[in-house]
Amino acid sequence: MMTTTAMKAALLASALLIASQASAQQTQKFTATKANEYGLTYTLPVTMLDISIETERIDREPGEFYNYSKKYLGIDPVMTPSTEWKLRSVTVNPRGEAPGDNAERYLIKFKAGSTPFVLLTSDGLPVSINSEIDYQPAPVPNPVPVNVKPEISVLKRPEARQAMTEDMLQAQSTAKRAELAAARIFELRQSRSDIISGQADNMPSDGAAMQLVLDNLARQEAALTAMFTGTEIHSTEVHTVPFRPDGDIDGDSQTATVGRISVVDGLVESDDLSGEPVTITIDIIERGEMPVNDKGETLRFPKNGVAYNIPGRARVTAGYMGRELFSQEMEIAQLGITFGLDPAIFTDKKAPASLLFYPTTGAIKELSTAK
Repeated sequence: MMTTTAMKAALLASALLIASQASAQQTQKFTATKANEYGLTYTLPVTMLDISIETERIDREPGEFYNYSKKYLGIDPVMTPSTEWKLRSVTVNPRGEAPGDNAERYLIKFKAGSTPFVLLTSDGLPVSINSEIDYQPAPVPNPVPVNVKPEISVLKRPEARQAMTEDMLQAQSTAKRAELAAARIFELRQSRSDIISGQADNMPSDGAAMQLVLDNLARQEAALTAMFTGTEIHSTEVHTVPFRPDGDIDGDSQTATVGRISVVDGLVESDDLSGEPVTITIDIIERGEMPVNDKGETLRFPKNGVAYNIPGRARVTAGYMGRELFSQEMEIAQLGITFGLDPAIFTDKKAPASLLFYPTTGAIKELSTAK
């Protein structure tokens, strides 16, 4: 079993791979000629779901005067150092991916003497036929959160040093320093009140100067207060887990655990029972079906046909501890079937057709007369 650190490293590598696939994907043009016997091959994509799990880390540290927080400020302080993880959000985005080494490859046989062409990605997935559009990865429909680094503790900022008086620095005992710190907090509050009410001996010259002074007083008070109550630092991490829906779902629904959230370790493996499961449920709305003619008869796959997918539709739901964190309808290639177009339409001398594919499903995006 992988350790938590190893899992996070693997998830990071997976996320980098997904990002590199989207940004570095290149296309190559293949033309039907006598040399390849007017035949071109490609594979159709399967639909992957990129599940972005956003977790929040909370680091708590007690202050120097935590034993005196209740006495002087009436506030319950942080008593011991701790780290806590929470799940913030789950975002799901579909992505087309090559099925793998054992994927079925489709051969298009064009009319001899013609010169249709196909644009394929580096993975052998079709982008277009008879159209030299620039390949653009499908835009991510659902924005993914970004990592948020932890802020600098208020006790390590310049205001913390400014708030320390000479008497506090010279005091020999913690109890005395706490007493002086509490007195200083109330002095700062009184100074702020005097400025706001216009009673201060040295009033700021204008509104902007007043705001600067008030902000500085507030920061000093926050630093001194944190010496009693402790600090709580928040940060977030986002990990993207790839998930491949099963095309042979037994029934109309599939649920899988894609990770778990541990209060101590954050995102852990799906089989690590130290955490609560994050689940993905695929509820099938409609399966792709073979097209029929006007009489309702199922059409046959054309000889040497240009293969494309007719995907199915499903509602994709992310759940955690009884809460629904994401829900959206999506087209999924594996829930459909593969059909084909007559290759002759792409070699018509008067009006050859052009075809654009959806990159996430391999379905027809646009079929029109080539320009």
